Amino acid sequence: MNSPYEVIIRPIVSERAFDLMEQGKYTFEVARNAGKEEIAAAVEKLFSVHVTKVNTLSVKPKNKRVRYQQAGKTRQWKKAIVTLAAGETIEIFGNKSAE
Repeated sequence: MNSPYEVIIRPIVSERAFDLMEQGKYTFEVARNAGKEEIAAAVEKLFSVHVTKVNTLSVKPKNKRVRYQQAGKTRQWKKAIVTLAAGETIEIFGNKSAE
């Protein structure tokens, strides 16, 4: 089993991810070879919460070009949407109050 820091790479920052946070679902980029049980254990250990469900999906690479040439593709990565037990939250971004 890998370290939780090797399994969870980073939180995903997008409008959809913020909308899911209101439902108790948090989105992370995870290692491509990580399984659902390993992802759940890593989130529970890092954030001290109880995970009820993990959904994963592989994000496929997209074609990118520079000017007029076909340059290559974006990277392939894995995304996990983690559902927490009712009433639990993760403070991914610090709540800084306006001064």
